[in-house]
Amino acid sequence: MSEMCEKQVLLGMSADDIAKLPLCEGFRARQIYGHLMDGRTFDEMTSLPKELRAALSSKYVASPVEILRIFKGKSGTKKYLYRLLDGGLIEGVYMPHDYGDTLCISTQIGCRMGCKFCASGLDGLLRNLTPAEMLGEVICANRENGGTAKKRAVTNIVLMGSGEPFDNYDNVLAFLDAVSAEGGINISERNISLSTSGVAPKIRQFAMSGHKVTLSISLHAPFDALRSSLMPINKAYPIAEVISAARYYFEKTGRRVIFEYTLIKGENDSDACAKELARLTRGFPAHVNLIRLNEVKESALKTPEKDATEAFKNKLTEIGVSATIRRSLGGDIEGACGQLRRRYLEENGEGEGK
Repeated sequence: MSEMCEKQVLLGMSADDIAKLPLCEGFRARQIYGHLMDGRTFDEMTSLPKELRAALSSKYVASPVEILRIFKGKSGTKKYLYRLLDGGLIEGVYMPHDYGDTLCISTQIGCRMGCKFCASGLDGLLRNLTPAEMLGEVICANRENGGTAKKRAVTNIVLMGSGEPFDNYDNVLAFLDAVSAEGGINISERNISLSTSGVAPKIRQFAMSGHKVTLSISLHAPFDALRSSLMPINKAYPIAEVISAARYYFEKTGRRVIFEYTLIKGENDSDACAKELARLTRGFPAHVNLIRLNEVKESALKTPEKDATEAFKNKLTEIGVSATIRRSLGGDIEGACGQLRRRYLEENGEGEGK
């Protein structure tokens, strides 16, 4: 796909924007937009004249994303390795549920947050994803699972893959506009969750943006010293500042905040941690989503036993915390963000961008 980098990408544009382009004027713009939302290539846009399809292909790129590999796991879970126009690689995870099928997408190639338990940031941040690339992740997975814009296979989205969404703030907001646009794939923001490591000023800014997605904050430790050792961002935005921003988000949007808490054996699973977590989340609608660590080979951090995880959850509920244990999906297909991309690059002797 890299030879097409200089062509203009159509996916991510509105029908009105497409109508302003050469070859796309008038009613053709709406046709092209509909085909793009269904994930079709120019050759597959058979409602367009053959000559027009050839002309479009010579001048534009339909989508900046293609599925390079699919790894299938248990219970219908799929891990996607996507290739971008410049050769960059990103990952996504498709997770079927009774209430709808969820796609976890990436917002950056790599990450600069440096969380100790995450493979995404091992090589640092390579670049931000564009709104079109994020939308392309959704469109590709939706089509691969038999969906169209009108009959979606992907009904829920979580921005919880590689990258910190608020480190790519403007592009993420543009993506939210595009993926929820009427006439497009139109996934309601009520069905979208955004996960942040706790960029407190951006949480406050986002609260005023008019978007009303579910906000998930990666807390992972209730004490500043411990959290700073696991998540360097805590040195810039300590826990009190993050909790204050979370309360502000609820006040402005009316949406309950989710606190993600990855349990790490011997690190953040003590009684003291449970009591402090309860204190922090008391007084406003919040929920704690407990996650058993998905081990990364480059890290010495270990996963607690299932019984220990259940015991920690019971401690929380006994002292009044709304808490659940997230169902483990994707562990058998390297579900932790960044693992699949790193393995592919190692096995193929590739550097990013080749």
